[in-house]
Amino acid sequence: MKALFLVEPGKTEIREIEMPIMGPEEVLLRIGMVGFCGGDLNGFRGLFELQEYPIILGHELGATIEKAGSKVPERFKPGMKVTINPYLNCGQCISCRKGRPNACLDNKTMGVRRPGAMTEYISVPWNILFSSNELSLDALALVEPLTVGFHAVERGKVSCNDRVAVFGCGIVGLGAIAASASRGALVIAIDVNNNKMGIAKKAGAHFTINSKEVDLHKALSEITNDEGPDVIIEAVGNNITYRAAVDEVAYTGRVVCIGYAKKPVEFNTGVFVRKEIEILGSRNCLNEFSPVISFLESGKFPVNEVITKMVSIQEAGLALDDWSSNPDPITKIVVNFDKL
Repeated sequence: MKALFLVEPGKTEIREIEMPIMGPEEVLLRIGMVGFCGGDLNGFRGLFELQEYPIILGHELGATIEKAGSKVPERFKPGMKVTINPYLNCGQCISCRKGRPNACLDNKTMGVRRPGAMTEYISVPWNILFSSNELSLDALALVEPLTVGFHAVERGKVSCNDRVAVFGCGIVGLGAIAASASRGALVIAIDVNNNKMGIAKKAGAHFTINSKEVDLHKALSEITNDEGPDVIIEAVGNNITYRAAVDEVAYTGRVVCIGYAKKPVEFNTGVFVRKEIEILGSRNCLNEFSPVISFLESGKFPVNEVITKMVSIQEAGLALDDWSSNPDPITKIVVNFDKL
């Protein structure tokens, strides 16, 4: 069967691999849809510090159960549509012992530090499955990246009393926007692409700011009565947006960092002290899979508009290369394995 490998920075290959062998507590999944994530893009560019090479890409998936092992609970039946939690934690490190395996010191995410799902079939333990009778396979492929945004909102303790600004209207940022809006917060989406901000409004943003076209500080001041947002979520991974998050957040506010900046960021630390702000990292997710599935089942998220491009596995390598060359128009690329 075919699989898409990231061989080295800037190079992908389609290779033939063996069908997986299913264990008694595993299910064999027929892959339907797999999304490219920002980590895949940075791995392709050689800018993701955790990326290993060569490796089969992919951890955002919608799949169908083909067969279940002898020790798999009966509720997991052939034909059921599922997605998976793609993270593997050690269970022993300080993060795992504290009940936060998402920050495991030896986390091995599929497609990053162990073989991914960008292939025709995979075999996985039944206890990482999440199912939905209502969602399409392409919607299920959006669940994992949306959980990352939902988790950031949980880290920021967003409430209905907060004004929340989100830097970046990619899929993770859209998850943060949707989760904040669902909690009753006033949500401000910030990006440099007007089309993405149009999608952000449909995901729940009340205001949008194109920081390339208007003065960011002035626009935020007008919306927040000169106080700044109570919470700012950085979902870009850019030195400029990291600094802007700290500069623009309200006194006693919270900054939640999701994006990986590609080089060290310089801060005026006096701002941290004067404002008495909280700066929080946010990695992967914890218990957000089921809430995100329920949210998608409610029909409140613009699934079809988020998927910018759908390609076959034969087209996937070129699509990744094109995304790297011109990232601005792309929100989400999904590889459709029904187009083999």
